[in-house]
Amino acid sequence: LQITGLIFGGIGMVGTLAATVMPQWRVSAHIDVNIVVFETIWEGLWMDCISQLGIRLQCKFYDSLLALPPPLEAFRALMCTAVVLSIISFLMAIVGMKYTHRTREDSQGISIFLLAAGVVFLLTGILVLIPVSWTAGSVIRDFYDPEVPTPLKRELGSALYVGWLSTALLIAAGAMYCSF
Repeated sequence: LQITGLIFGGIGMVGTLAATVMPQWRVSAHIDVNIVVFETIWEGLWMDCISQLGIRLQCKFYDSLLALPPPLEAFRALMCTAVVLSIISFLMAIVGMKYTHRTREDSQGISIFLLAAGVVFLLTGILVLIPVSWTAGSVIRDFYDPEVPTPLKRELGSALYVGWLSTALLIAAGAMYCSF
């Protein structure tokens, strides 16, 4: 169970990092009269990208930190915190597992160490879930809003699905370590 938790936590850690850096949080929607399919727009936490026919990709980092909307700044902070916490919890789990097999006489200290790793995994999963679900909610709300112009409508990007999968794995790993 500990090894499974470590594997889930490791995959969740990598997924958290991937979701943070991926530019596909919001993807342009091809609906109604907007049939310009040779160009796809991606919007992420750090940059916007335009893919033309899947051949040419142009990405541009956001120009100013001060010009970003407040939710995007908060999402950046939450995801960066989640990346750091996932690394810390993964390392705590490795150390706790290593010493679990070495010292059987101090099992209380080791179980507290594994419990701490599990709690940090759970916290990390929640930190990833907040920006991913909030972004998905705003994308869905804007998609069905008749006042939003069709060229500005977006769909859920692949980074959101990576974030949800990472959340599930981190929470599962946290639950496994908290069960000790």
